[in-house]
Amino acid sequence: MMTTTVNTVDCFRMIAKTTTGLEELLSEELTELGAQKVRPMSRSVEFSGDKRLLYQANFCCRTATRILKPIANFRVSNEDDLYRKVMKVDWGEYLGIKQTFAIDAVLVDSKFSNSLFIAQKVKDGIADRFRDMTGRRPSVDLKSPDIRINVYIHKNECSLAIDSSGEPLFRRGYRKGGGRAPLNEVLGAGIVMQSDWNRRCNFVDAMCGSGTIVIEAALIARNIAPGLIRKKFGFMNWPDYDKTLLNSVRNEAGAAVLPELDFQILGSDIKKSQVREASENAKRAGVAGDIDFRQCDISDLDPPPAPGVVIINPPYGERIPTDDINASYRSFGDAFKNSFPGYDVFVFTGNLEAAKHIGLRTSRRVKMYNGPIECRLLKFEMYKGSRKKK
Repeated sequence: MMTTTVNTVDCFRMIAKTTTGLEELLSEELTELGAQKVRPMSRSVEFSGDKRLLYQANFCCRTATRILKPIANFRVSNEDDLYRKVMKVDWGEYLGIKQTFAIDAVLVDSKFSNSLFIAQKVKDGIADRFRDMTGRRPSVDLKSPDIRINVYIHKNECSLAIDSSGEPLFRRGYRKGGGRAPLNEVLGAGIVMQSDWNRRCNFVDAMCGSGTIVIEAALIARNIAPGLIRKKFGFMNWPDYDKTLLNSVRNEAGAAVLPELDFQILGSDIKKSQVREASENAKRAGVAGDIDFRQCDISDLDPPPAPGVVIINPPYGERIPTDDINASYRSFGDAFKNSFPGYDVFVFTGNLEAAKHIGLRTSRRVKMYNGPIECRLLKFEMYKGSRKKK
């Protein structure tokens, strides 16, 4: 990741959104980029920086889902009070009359209970501000707006922010299909980063599905910024968009890419259709030449020699009988013992009861979430020979 000196004179406050459990990783990414006043919060990280850092955060952060630029904070007593205070914001500074916009509203521990109604009130305040000032009002586009505005109300405190990302940052642009139960790309990158893989030893995803984890591992290993794959960001529609600055950020990121790897990255799955889909996704991500894809069951996989890291994200068993899911997890433990001596093994699962049937002692347990599902990233150290000899 590239680090630059932030121009403190032009600094402003920003919020990077993420998923539960990735806040510390995102804080480290932002700090490495040169962010100031970095403060982890719940599912987000507050920081400050200049416009260049805003572009870099969108372009380089692997564990951020959105980068927001707050523009107003105030207390609200009711819906009409919210409307009046939204009307006072100079929206012409952020939105053109011919541009479209959409509102995302989030309510936390608030007396307001209907986020759709709050979004409607904010929309009315913005549109009526334009009508009063110009006689015209911009249009709403819920699917693909030019400008996306975030409303966050905690108790009676309201924060308005402009979304600089547009589409969520986990939509890198390389994945077309959905797989059986796909991880989003931010979570996939977070799992790889939580494993503390040193990017110098072999890496295996033995149940790769649509390839998210193994592709994110290859991107990390090659130091390919996620933004090099993606074509559009929300800030490209802002009035102060600086194309030259973005090109500079893009060129720096391109120059930092490593040309090749001196270790193996392997992705395998029992289903031929999944291996084909993962391979196609890897091509779109630009890392097809870095990943060896194979079709086989985890128990039949012949991995590259240790040392290495193996990660699997097995089914959680919502639609699988209990006896079957327990037997499946038991077979994972057997495969680890037989095929992966000398490896650090990680299992990311939302079924902690089934995970007990792996039959191995964990050396680390990391609490994370896959959407609303509480999960654990479980680490098992597969020693060659006995632990005593190790």
